[in-house]
Amino acid sequence: MSTPLPADPGIEYRRGLVATVGTFAVWGIFPLYWRQLEAIPSLQITAHRIAWCTLFVVGFLLWRNGLRWLPNTLARPRAAPLLVASSILISINWVLYIWAVNAGYVVETALGYFINPLVNVMLGVLVLRERLNSRQWFAVALAAAGVAWLTWSVGRLPWIALTLAFSFGLYGLIRKMVSVESVPGLGVESLIMFLPALGFLAWCEYGGVSGFGHVGRYEDALLIFAGVMTAVPLIWFAYGARRIPLSLVGILQYLAPTMQLLTGVFLFGEPFSSQQLIGFGCIWAALAIYAVDGLWRIRMRGYG
Repeated sequence: MSTPLPADPGIEYRRGLVATVGTFAVWGIFPLYWRQLEAIPSLQITAHRIAWCTLFVVGFLLWRNGLRWLPNTLARPRAAPLLVASSILISINWVLYIWAVNAGYVVETALGYFINPLVNVMLGVLVLRERLNSRQWFAVALAAAGVAWLTWSVGRLPWIALTLAFSFGLYGLIRKMVSVESVPGLGVESLIMFLPALGFLAWCEYGGVSGFGHVGRYEDALLIFAGVMTAVPLIWFAYGARRIPLSLVGILQYLAPTMQLLTGVFLFGEPFSSQQLIGFGCIWAALAIYAVDGLWRIRMRGYG
């Protein structure tokens, strides 16, 4: 019997790059997708997203790994309680994001995902006892100054952006603490929220306020396809992140909020004043400093 040939590293790299770019591109067009469903309340959209995502992801896991995927995932240390916590955090993130997009706050949601990497840094320092050098501390301070400037210039705390950034940051921290792969982890998270989501949708139908089946076939199709739109990018990400350098993943992640910002300003006509540009500019500069510092340290260690 012939031995299979090893995969070509160049082909694997290109496939990984395409999958990773595709992931962030799909996340970048999410405002356009959710805006098509603005006639349906955000809680109902999120419940459909959870329900259809559960069916798609669990079906995929059963096809790939059989019935053992669930006990194998939950057998990991502290998997069950940590995944309960992560499922609550990601549900909060989804509800707020969808509501904000359809309420006209796409620019602020983009700000949240620009801030998120620096929130991850803060959580790493406070929870995981990671250490920062002087350049990294300067980047964090510059980002904090940008948020403070936006708060002062707008006259209110950018609570949507901060809630999105911290909920997703805490979600990422928990997923880092539980040693399960991304897709099985999403499967367990979806199962945890499946019955509450299904119960809520049944209550909406019983109360005569359900959007599914009552707004239009186009909206029904979008609600069903939301499960695929949620799960497929994560599967792509899990595939791509194993095949390209982590430093490149870190740079590519800014594609999604950049697309969201451009969508909010140029397609949805949301205001973007010079005052906001100053605040965003501080955060962008902080991200650039942190990214360049990370790339430099990787090269110094001989990984680049």
